Amino acid sequence: MRVDSSPHPHRVAILVYDGVKLLDVAGPAEVFAEANRCGADYRIALLSPTGADVASSIGIHLSVDGNAESEPAPDTFLVAGGDIYPRTAVARDLVDATNTLAARATRVGSICTGAFILAAAGLLDGKRATTHWKVAHQLAARHPTTHVEPDSIYVCDGATYTSAGVSAGIDLALALVEEDHGPDLTRDVARHLVVYLQRAGGQSQFSAPLQGPPPRTPALRRIVDLVTADPAGNHSLTELATHLNVSARHLTRLFRTELSTTPARYVELIRFDMAKALLDQGHNATQAASLAGFPSYESLRRVFVRELSMSPTAFQRRFGTAQRTDAE
Repeated sequence: MRVDSSPHPHRVAILVYDGVKLLDVAGPAEVFAEANRCGADYRIALLSPTGADVASSIGIHLSVDGNAESEPAPDTFLVAGGDIYPRTAVARDLVDATNTLAARATRVGSICTGAFILAAAGLLDGKRATTHWKVAHQLAARHPTTHVEPDSIYVCDGATYTSAGVSAGIDLALALVEEDHGPDLTRDVARHLVVYLQRAGGQSQFSAPLQGPPPRTPALRRIVDLVTADPAGNHSLTELATHLNVSARHLTRLFRTELSTTPARYVELIRFDMAKALLDQGHNATQAASLAGFPSYESLRRVFVRELSMSPTAFQRRFGTAQRTDAE
């Protein structure tokens, strides 16, 4: 682990543009600013391709400090995301500004769909990367030499960092602060911001396997709708195949062809998603397992450990939003 002991300020340049997602900018910036209150020395600069102020995705205007040419060599260069660039080709001025800053930076990173901008600049060629799960397949299709990991919170490949959707930018910024200053200062930053210290980079993005396009086959869509409507129901392979009047082998083939999984795995992930929602609502882990259709708490725990590297109880402590008042 490298702990920064340099007497010089650590310059963080964040590239923004019209339509940038505000949280992609504010989340990491707040982490670095809070780190300064804990003893770090980060100097944050917002830059746009032309040096002109920009309007964020929600209409709030951001005042920038200059353009790519005016900024001294940044220690850390981050590209924020926005909804526009998964839908269209990345603007030439953004690509040029990205290359200019990246060439002078010690480390380079992106928040959410900012990965599309890094990739358009050729900075993800042959590298592992991630982005928001919803558009990860587009990043992989548009840049086939990039090894996209759609289910990671953030990915580090050498001095290049990419992170998943919006709030994952906070996780990435905490990881960068820890790289610079060690875990003690980073823990103080997380406490002051009232966020979990740091989700591991490889932790799964929630619900990614369940949010893809619907199956093309009408029969398979009926099964998916059936399971989604009643996750706790009897959804054994035999029962599902009988529902469609097809063989178990044929149903398994449909799942593998269109969803790249098995019927049992799909049902398990639907139940896993429901269990997370129940835990968020304040149900205890045993209740969540039963209501979601798991045969036991232990079977639920195994899925949580496999998917999130934590137990249901740990998940609830970190991400739960409510507490039930009835006795557990």
